[in-house]
Amino acid sequence: QFQLVESGGGLVQPGGSLRLSCAASGFTLEYYAIGWLRQAPGKEREEVSCIASDGGAFYADSVKGRFTISRVNYENTVYLQMNSLKPEETAVYYCVAAALCSTLDEYDYRGQGTQVTVSS
Repeated sequence: QFQLVESGGGLVQPGGSLRLSCAASGFTLEYYAIGWLRQAPGKEREEVSCIASDGGAFYADSVKGRFTISRVNYENTVYLQMNSLKPEETAVYYCVAAALCSTLDEYDYRGQGTQVTVSS
């Protein structure tokens, strides 16, 4: 069974940090581009970050310098370290596996998502 499972979400104060995990089963993450997307109620889905199969990393302008994406191949897991979180970044975060970072909307697999709430 091919599956992506996110974890690490929760409630954090503004300026705080969280590390999200995206673990794969049934397939090997390093052969895919793995992207993190987020969607808040009433807002459009936003691509946050992506790590390509060659290890290249991409970030939305709004998170550059604060978020870091990484992949640990022997764990078959991709991480998203999020620092200096802002209230407007409250959303469901989910990961997808696609052929390229430029084609995340044509993903092959998607996780169920993890809620991130930034609030005091």
